[in-house]
Amino acid sequence: MGESRSQEKKPTKLGLIIGAVVLVVAIILGTSYYFWSNSHKDENAANDAAKEFTTALKKQNFKKVSQLVSPQSLKAVDYTKESLMDKYTTIFDGIGASNIEIKELKVEPVTKNKEYKMSYTMNVTTSLGELKPEKHEAKLTKAGDDYLVDWDAHLIFSKMEATDKISVTTTTATRGEILDKNGEPLANLKKIPEAGIVPNDLGEGEAKTEAIKTISENLNVPVETIEKKLGASWVKPELLVPIKVMKAGDTPVIPGVQYTLREMRNYPLNEAAAHLIGYVGEVSAEDIEKNKSLNAGDIIGKSGLEAAKDKELRGKNGGRIVINDKDQNLKAVLQEVDKVEGKTITLTIDSKIQKQAYDQIQGQKGSAVMMNPTDGSLMALVSSPSYDANLMTSGISSAEYDQYANDKNLPFLARYASNYAPGSTFKTITAGIGLDAGITTPDKTHDISGLKWQKDSSWGDYFVTRVSDVPTVNMTQALVYSDNIYFAQEGLAMGKETFEKGLNKFIFGETLDLPIAMDPAQVANKKGLNSDILLADTAYGQGQLLMSPIQQAVSYTPFADNGQIRYPKLLSDQKTAESKQAITDKSATIVKDALIETVNSPQGTAHTLAIPGHQIAAKTGTAELKEKQDTKGDENAFLLAFDADNNNYLLVAMLEGGTSRDVISRMRPVLEGMY
Repeated sequence: MGESRSQEKKPTKLGLIIGAVVLVVAIILGTSYYFWSNSHKDENAANDAAKEFTTALKKQNFKKVSQLVSPQSLKAVDYTKESLMDKYTTIFDGIGASNIEIKELKVEPVTKNKEYKMSYTMNVTTSLGELKPEKHEAKLTKAGDDYLVDWDAHLIFSKMEATDKISVTTTTATRGEILDKNGEPLANLKKIPEAGIVPNDLGEGEAKTEAIKTISENLNVPVETIEKKLGASWVKPELLVPIKVMKAGDTPVIPGVQYTLREMRNYPLNEAAAHLIGYVGEVSAEDIEKNKSLNAGDIIGKSGLEAAKDKELRGKNGGRIVINDKDQNLKAVLQEVDKVEGKTITLTIDSKIQKQAYDQIQGQKGSAVMMNPTDGSLMALVSSPSYDANLMTSGISSAEYDQYANDKNLPFLARYASNYAPGSTFKTITAGIGLDAGITTPDKTHDISGLKWQKDSSWGDYFVTRVSDVPTVNMTQALVYSDNIYFAQEGLAMGKETFEKGLNKFIFGETLDLPIAMDPAQVANKKGLNSDILLADTAYGQGQLLMSPIQQAVSYTPFADNGQIRYPKLLSDQKTAESKQAITDKSATIVKDALIETVNSPQGTAHTLAIPGHQIAAKTGTAELKEKQDTKGDENAFLLAFDADNNNYLLVAMLEGGTSRDVISRMRPVLEGMY
């Protein structure tokens, strides 16, 4: 067998040429990729630097801003990172900068030396409003693998140089007044005496200690408070340091104390209208967090109408933001805004009625609502106990505030807007619905035996009780005597569907258009009157009914105004919702006549309200709050009263823990005052 030998194949000339070409292409591609990759790496790094810088600006993180600028650019304007951070902080805090937006951010190459430039538009809102947007440009310089911003003052404002300063002047808007219907002030500005101390007048050592102690005792201000005020960073020996706002005319002679007049918010009715009008105070950090347009030192409404109508009352401050050069010469005006004075608000409230009603309830837990039942105007909204609104505004001490806050009688509670079971005054509504439904008639009588009653044995231990043992009762007598059993039986006779349909024509579940926080009136906790006991109890004003005194007053307007619900208004220029027919005019008149009899009849529960020469319609009510049957619970007493001749007022008054006799005796002088 022959041997086979392999022979080496030598590369051809063409193969060598192809190989060389491939190698050259590979080298070219590799080199191109290297340069391309490095180029994009630089571009990405420049973009990252621009985004970081503008994001830090937007967040007002000026420490981060100072870390993203090149050292050589700072050196050129004689800045350090710390002084740059301080510069930004001083300017942006001074102008009240907020809502910073960065738009149209671009990064572009500018030379072959790996330099880029960035440009963007910045929007800033100041304490005076929105500034005109400005376009900014800056060079990005390579620093190792990263890029830094070449900074100059144009990046703050385009017309600014490094040695320039920003000056802000503010023209404060005057807060609008709150007036009653007759133009009498309920909230205004007044010059109030303020006690102050000039530190130099106190002497030194023991003499100073004794002087502060004497001032503390006379002004009723803790020594610690005085020392803290005297120790403030701005205090100088020759400057007057404010210590306490005094009451008008209260300026006792105290060694070391001087008095100045300070213009402050003043409340002429004070406690008599504190819940309604509220008070003002200096903004807190929480207030500024909620509303970025506010600045430290601003005075805003803290409660009541002062808070609800704060924007209109406060108006809008004006001012000027300018750039001054190093010699304080005006260089450019960045922003100039004219102030807008606060709006004066006129209410439908009558100060005289408000004050008289408060004086009658003062010392008790209760409320009074007076309204015009033909146009919905609220004439008085009173709650007691109350608080000193002038003290709250002038600077209440922690001890004084704690005394209010910890008072079990809840002096901050606006009782006219708080929900209660309405009690027997609600029987008027049950009567109106029953008359419209044809279930109740003026002459229809119920034979009732004894002081308690139940539908049948299925009610177990539960009974409806009444006060007067009258064997035969018609609708008028039931209102005159305030018979719970009669109305419980009428409610059951109407049935759930008819009664609820009638209730739906009133204001249950509705939100009234008032600048007052108030939960809607409710018929029941759950949907519907889902048991006979609940239906019966609701018919005479208890069960799970909850209505504020304001809502009660509105709900009783049909009996004074031809069956129509008149929606309430508090602002004189307010347009109310159109009235709606809750019951027929005929039914309203029948109930009204019965309420007149409740006053005129010697047996009527409101007979002591009778005023000779005047026709008054009224109904008393007592809602008992108790844990279970056959136990005594706390009682809230109510009074509904209105002018039966002219229909020019309707009153709902309430006393917690009182009796019908109590509420009538307190409100009678108020009604006499209406004539």
